[in-house]
Amino acid sequence: MDITREAGALIMEIYRSDFEVRGKEDASPVTEADERAERLILERLKALQPHIPVVSEEAAAAGYVPEMGQRFWLVDPLDGTKEFINRNGEFTVNIALIEDGCPVLGVVFAPALDRMYAGSLEQGAWLEVGGKREAIVCRSIPAEGLDVVASRSHGDADALDAFLNGRLVRSLKSAGSSLKICLVAEGEADLYPRLGRTMEWDIAAGHAVLVAAGGQIHTLAGEVLRYGKQDLSNPHFYACSQHFC
Repeated sequence: MDITREAGALIMEIYRSDFEVRGKEDASPVTEADERAERLILERLKALQPHIPVVSEEAAAAGYVPEMGQRFWLVDPLDGTKEFINRNGEFTVNIALIEDGCPVLGVVFAPALDRMYAGSLEQGAWLEVGGKREAIVCRSIPAEGLDVVASRSHGDADALDAFLNGRLVRSLKSAGSSLKICLVAEGEADLYPRLGRTMEWDIAAGHAVLVAAGGQIHTLAGEVLRYGKQDLSNPHFYACSQHFC
């Protein structure tokens, strides 16, 4: 958690400045904040656990992906770069530990909102705001219908409508980055369908928090989402409380 806070403080320094936005080979945006936060996190994780490989977004974009093995870290130093650029505060630092394809530990920190989510199989899930920590759990689905959360920057309205067809939906809200998964984990939403492209580092930390809170992420085929795939990409999926899944 200290690592994510340190990275978050660095990101906020740049957030308050007149930063430059560049494009990566896949046309997605990148900033100094992505790169500097990743360097800091990699240094800290290697000092903490030198024998556990680290798979991180910017290094992977540059062509470097270590042999993952049974245990490895998945890092997104700045999830929600578009939210960062738009200065809406809905971006996060994501760090997850993967064991045998499953996320067993995850931390998601939204520095602009001062919201830290964390979870592990042993200790459960919690949210820390303003130095105060409280346990979080997924809720039962309201009788009035599902509260659904969707991507703020990567929407596909037709696909979402098709997925939700036939389900009783009470509300549909938008959020950025891994905060969508965390909203399900803390009982503020019931379902997050993602029907577009994502990478493993985008969601692993939030997935760990969600599992610790009593939820899960499934592929559209109903299988539990796993990590360590060769191309590090995710199939379409939905994050939900155990009451929905």
